[in-house]
Formats: sequence, C-alpha cells, structure tokens
Amino acid sequence: MLNITIKDMPKDLRPYEKCAALGCEALTDAELLAIILRTGTKNKNSLELASDILSLDRASEGLLGLLHCSKEDFMTLQGVGEIKAFQLLALAELSRRIWKTGTRKRLDFHSPETIASYYMEEMRHLEQEIIKVVYLDSRDSMISDRCISAGTVNSSVISSREIFIDALKHRAVSIIILHNHPSGDASPSKQDISFTMSLFEAGELVGIRLLDHIIIGDNTYYSFCEQGLLKDG
Repeated sequence: MLNITIKDMPKDLRPYEKCAALGCEALTDAELLAIILRTGTKNKNSLELASDILSLDRASEGLLGLLHCSKEDFMTLQGVGEIKAFQLLALAELSRRIWKTGTRKRLDFHSPETIASYYMEEMRHLEQEIIKVVYLDSRDSMISDRCISAGTVNSSVISSREIFIDALKHRAVSIIILHNHPSGDASPSKQDISFTMSLFEAGELVGIRLLDHIIIGDNTYYSFCEQGLLKDG
C-alpha cells in the first residue's frame, strides 16, 4: 500500500465509505483511528499512519498502547505533530473516562481486588510514584478521587495532615489510598507500612476511617486490608 492515497483505494476499502456503508462496528482499529486522524503524510496515507501508531507501544500493541504513550512518544512518528499528538492523547483520555464511568457503578469499595482492577491500567505503567485518594460518603459510595502527590521514581512525599484536610474539604466519611510502584513489585516497603499505620491512626482520631491502602504493581497489587493490617487495636 506504499504511496497509495486513500482516494486511490477501492471505495469499499476506504474507511469513510466503509463506515457509511457498514457502520463503525465493521471497521478495524486502524480504520477507526484513520478516520480520526483524517490525514497522513506525503509517503503514508492516514490508514498506514494509524497502523504505525497502533504499533508504537510494543508492550501493549494495539488500542491499549494509546493509553501508555506520551505526546513525545507519538511525535517520534513522522506525520504526527503536536496537534495530532494532542488529538491522540485526548482520545486516550476519553477512552479512560468512558470505561471508568461505566465500571464505577459496579465498584465494591470493600473488595480490594475490584478496586485494584479499576485503577490498574491507569497506574501500573507510570514511571514515577503517585498517591491517589478515593473519597467515600457514609454509604461507601465514591464522592470523587484525585491524585494528591507525585514523587520520584520510587517515592512520594505527602503528610497525613494534607490528606485529611483534603478529605474534610470533600466531606468524606472514609478514604482509600492507592499508590503505584514503578518497579512492578507491589510489595510494601518499610516506609509504606509506617506511612499506612500512621495514616490509619490519624484517621481514627479525626473520624475519617482509612479503609484500605492498595499498592499497584504490574498486574499485581497489595492490600493492607486483605492482609489484616488495618484493624482497631
């Protein structure tokens, strides 16, 4: 297909025409992406460029790879400038939000496995540690969640005071803490254990209970609640 433009292709193979005739569900991932990209380069049409983008992240080739690429990653491809890179980042973020909106209603905040699964793809490929707090109401329903700290490759720095001030602003009754280990190993460090226990004790004093601290690794997780470490007394 080298140097063949979309217009040179048979009509039934052109992404736009195929979509109009058969519906979006009939299109391949590359064809769907080609429609969003609209244009290719001098040497590659939009369909070929879409295929290159889907192959960019070799660890998660295909649509999943879009979630793991940065603006700089996309711009390593000829034909992807800053505008197209931002379009791709926006597409990836929309995909995350659509998926999270659909699954949030089924979340069981007393099931560490369910919570870890919900945040796994978002957090497991990050190159630095972040701390995310989930704020829950009296019915254990999510009020909101947000990242409150980002650290170096192996550490995040945040105080219990900052966490509970933020929790009070959200009128939270309880919280769940998540953070990732860029190494992929979810095992807690001594600092993780010390931080968690001090946070649990502080929560008991201010009346905002720490339900769990979940460490996200690469397709694995560690839950302090599952390990029986967050109990009174």
